[in-house]
Amino acid sequence: MLLSGDDPLAAYSGLFEGAFGDGKGWSRTVRKTVPFILTGLSVAVAFKVSLFNIGASGQFVMGTIFAVAVGINFEGLPMVLHLPLALVAGIVGGMIWGAIPGILKVYTGAHEVIVTIMLNYVAALFGGWTVYAGGTQDQTPGPLWDPTAGPISETPDVLASAQIPWLFAPPYRVHYGVFVAVAVAVFIWWLIFKTPLGFEMRTVGQNMRAASYAGIRVNFTIILTMAIAGGLAGLAGAIETLGLNHKFAPEFGGAVGFDGITVALLGQTHPFGVLLAAFMFGALDGGAAKMQFESGVPADIIQIIQALVLAFVAAPLMIRMIFHLPQRSQGDAASSVSQST
Repeated sequence: MLLSGDDPLAAYSGLFEGAFGDGKGWSRTVRKTVPFILTGLSVAVAFKVSLFNIGASGQFVMGTIFAVAVGINFEGLPMVLHLPLALVAGIVGGMIWGAIPGILKVYTGAHEVIVTIMLNYVAALFGGWTVYAGGTQDQTPGPLWDPTAGPISETPDVLASAQIPWLFAPPYRVHYGVFVAVAVAVFIWWLIFKTPLGFEMRTVGQNMRAASYAGIRVNFTIILTMAIAGGLAGLAGAIETLGLNHKFAPEFGGAVGFDGITVALLGQTHPFGVLLAAFMFGALDGGAAKMQFESGVPADIIQIIQALVLAFVAAPLMIRMIFHLPQRSQGDAASSVSQST
């Protein structure tokens, strides 16, 4: 900022004020934190099995599409049934999209990084097709397109019975999905660290060959883990749609899935660490516009800050995961020293 002639103090003051300065600032921060929590958890869960899920973006979009498909139908269904059904549909959509790279990795050896990246584009194109408006009479519109939207490619608003109620109504626009996201983080912590399945996941992540010798179903664990990771990203898309946007349009999806990678790495792939990292990223995004207005520093500087966070804080963990390098603790080092002496 100094090199470009801007005032860093004014910029960070505006950033803080935009994120926490008043009720609207807090609401923006909390609202933006929710998808970061779930997409961060999506990437973190895959890391526990030494898998790098780059596909949270596509899984987010698929969860959105599935949730909207349920949300705009079943008129007359009470909220107590319709809303959970739409949320479950979003989870299922993400799980399907997450399981595909897991299945391909197990049965063909395809690397999950390549497959998930490619599936992001497939999901984006599929989402665009579902709301395609149709340019001429001989072109069939997409199955979810809203005929009243004219040339705009979007779905109708989901029915009121499928919308997540407001915790704080507009202009604050904070919905009860924030509690769902926090509850899911606690559930993932319990699943990973307190259940036999979580033990199997962590064992497979440490050494797949040793886990296989121990009788753990390695292939099943890989597929299930990727499905769970996809379901978390799909739930993020469902909550964003049912709680905030109330419709799907191609421009609504995707980017938050890539931010989830940084959130997971910054949180050291621990569910509670992901919560804190997601809140930090929510504050950065929530205060960016105010920062630009107060100091003239472009809001794009936030992306630079996030990239620096990834480079200086999270990159060592990413390198260990990609190259399967062991993480030695001080106790392990002391033990090896004592054995050598």
